[in-house]
Amino acid sequence: MMMGRLDGRVAIVTGAGRGIGMQHALLVAREGASVVVNDLGARPGASAESVVDVIVAAGGEAVASTSSATWDAASEIVTLAIDTFGRVDILVNNATAGGNDDLWRFPETEWDRTHEVNLKGYFAMIRAVVPHMARQGSGAIVNTSSQSGFGHPSHIAYASAKEGVIGLTRTTAMEVGRFGIRCNAIRPLALGPGVTEYHEQTVRWRELMDHTMGKSTKTMDPDEFGADKIAPFAVWLCTDAAAAVNGRTFLVSGGRVSLLSEPKPQATIEQEGGWTLDDLDAVAPGELVGRLRNRFLLDEHPALRMFPRAD
Repeated sequence: MMMGRLDGRVAIVTGAGRGIGMQHALLVAREGASVVVNDLGARPGASAESVVDVIVAAGGEAVASTSSATWDAASEIVTLAIDTFGRVDILVNNATAGGNDDLWRFPETEWDRTHEVNLKGYFAMIRAVVPHMARQGSGAIVNTSSQSGFGHPSHIAYASAKEGVIGLTRTTAMEVGRFGIRCNAIRPLALGPGVTEYHEQTVRWRELMDHTMGKSTKTMDPDEFGADKIAPFAVWLCTDAAAAVNGRTFLVSGGRVSLLSEPKPQATIEQEGGWTLDDLDAVAPGELVGRLRNRFLLDEHPALRMFPRAD
């Protein structure tokens, strides 16, 4: 069952006990890599050991890790890969966490937990694995961001952490590219375990989400947008065919993969000596922001305001 694109390589996949992460782990194994399957097992049905059993039964090599991908434990996960398989070539940061609430009610504990897993945890894993990859002269890192980073009402912590992953990815690529290490990010959208619960948890924000985000997962076909549709591109980024790809971000959903453009100025105004408020009043509306509209006012939906206006 081994296909060979990753023969002889060793991969670490975090959050691999179910869903997208499990699909990543299974596919890198089918491509010939030995795999450290990392998952705490905190989510219903998530089990690193079960995924390892599937890989081994198919003729692959894998070992389970139930450590949390935190600052202190990240080195333990990397050490497990080195001690078991002798090297580490691939890191797929896929572990995730995040609750939802109105931003003015959002609890500090949930904010901290979300950033601890999605941003600090990703950096901890990168920090632990890079010295080994650098000594080998090669390596591939794939970070899991999210389309929530474009803006996602009720998911303020998750959206900000996942957008932080993009800055982490770009900077990592710039720092470690000279060692032959690549770092890219995907923004996946898939339906799978937990989606029903997600819809139930976010029902009171659904109208606001649909109006401001312009889309809804309720209309998506689970067969067309399964977790298994994400893994092929993520794994492809770890192969030699993607050797020239570094520091970039991709949307991945169903049968569609999109390379995202990097930020660049849309309009610029310049004035020698700098700007005063009067100068900006005279110039900025026409030359800088004249085409912009506040599309989030939603005055036609007064029920979404939630707070009565002072007037």
